[in-house]
Amino acid sequence: MSEFSLEGKVALITGASRGIGRAIALRLAQAGAQVVVSSRRLENVQVVADEIGAAGGEALAVQAHVGRPDDVRALVARTVETYGRIDVAVNNAATNPHFGPLLTADEGQWDKILDTNAKGAFRVCQAVVPHMEAGGGGKIVNLVSVAGLQPSPGMGVYGISKAALIMLTKVLALELGHANIQVNGIAPGVIKTRFSRVLWQTPRIAEPMLSSLPLGRFGEPEDVAGLALYLASAASDYVTGAVFVVDGGMHVAAAMGVASEL
Repeated sequence: MSEFSLEGKVALITGASRGIGRAIALRLAQAGAQVVVSSRRLENVQVVADEIGAAGGEALAVQAHVGRPDDVRALVARTVETYGRIDVAVNNAATNPHFGPLLTADEGQWDKILDTNAKGAFRVCQAVVPHMEAGGGGKIVNLVSVAGLQPSPGMGVYGISKAALIMLTKVLALELGHANIQVNGIAPGVIKTRFSRVLWQTPRIAEPMLSSLPLGRFGEPEDVAGLALYLASAASDYVTGAVFVVDGGMHVAAAMGVASEL
């Protein structure tokens, strides 16, 4: 299906060394994109680039920390220098050094979470948009979270940072539509990655969630990658400012719980 093809396109994915970022990089490469994968440690993300190359795709690994403006500028410059353009940017890099009641978070944790999860995505957008405008348009996909849509126990600061990223997504969709740049978000629920392992590996947390999930399982990174391909491709050319929930029906289960109390 040609509308899902990324042949001739260049895609940049942050936080691509494992989990959701890796799965998205592999899927976009399978669709024909030349892929630039980045993370804080080059050796980790080089493994993903090599995996793409071994499968017949083309990929470049670049070390970059989205919390450092110079790293982001260098990442985008390297991408354009190598491939001549940027058509797709996927903001997946995130951190969460705090788990617990909101008021137990310290200033350093607040700063690190907001600087990476919200400002980091802003830095990438600010750097890639001029190249997208020069190329006649582009796609920005922000990995937000269901924690940014409704409170999640223990995830307060993280959820606030993702709520900020949701608003960043909507504001940029409004401001960049005239340039044929679509900006959308994906809000995963509990996906089985190392990043979220405290949720799905802790029985007292995992078991109640699993028992109420309509699909009866936690997600896999590949469950998110297909939607990312849609949002990166021409199939979504009339979609912007949207946030797509990928949570196995968690939000439906929550609504049913409220309804049962009425």
